[in-house]
Amino acid sequence: MSATVISTSLPGNAPAWAQTMRRWTNYLTNDFGGGPRVWKLAWVINFQKAGTIPLLVFFVTWYHNTSTAAWIYLAMHGSNGLVWIIKDLTFPDPSWQRRITIGGGINTFVSVLSSYWVFGWLLISGVSQPTYPLPDYAWFCVCISLYILGSVIMIAADAQKYFTLRLKRGLITDGMFRYIRHPNYLGEIMVYGSFALMVWHWLPFILLAWIWAGLFAVNMILKEASMSRYPDWVEYKRHSWCLLPPIL
Repeated sequence: MSATVISTSLPGNAPAWAQTMRRWTNYLTNDFGGGPRVWKLAWVINFQKAGTIPLLVFFVTWYHNTSTAAWIYLAMHGSNGLVWIIKDLTFPDPSWQRRITIGGGINTFVSVLSSYWVFGWLLISGVSQPTYPLPDYAWFCVCISLYILGSVIMIAADAQKYFTLRLKRGLITDGMFRYIRHPNYLGEIMVYGSFALMVWHWLPFILLAWIWAGLFAVNMILKEASMSRYPDWVEYKRHSWCLLPPIL
């Protein structure tokens, strides 16, 4: 969810369509239904993260699926939840600490967070009967490697951003951000992409396309519009890539 952080401020030089989508997202996740703001956005996210291991264990038990793929998936997605909790306890993102309405929390959980649980259900329940493009052992190696690398990139980028901005505000152009302007987004894409590859079913790819296009892409466009106010932005953009050098 690092990449789905939703800021309430909108840069005036951002495309109108991106500003409109952000306003709708802010309403649906922060203000929907009105009323008291009884919980923080971080609590909603952490509930989903902490609940992933118990839920996947329940699926394994309920469907009597003790296959290698099921256990590997449980280890990958379950550990991701634990990594997230540790990250939130040690260097939390301030934007997740804001209070949101009951309706906003329910919308966030139902429309985004709970969809990630569908991945594990598809695989463990047997709805997905994956025939991988490579032998199972090779495919598992690809998925696990992609997951580990994505986790490292995401955590390192978030940590650098958190501790750098505590000392100095401004454009971060070194470390994890030297060549990639959005390494935290890249890391999370790799993590959840690895889960989709493990499941090898069309639905996770549809869900991820919706989340990445509707949230991640909009966030990156607005973030770059905001960063453009810094004097060294033009030079930084010239020698860096949005996500993947030299593709994006």
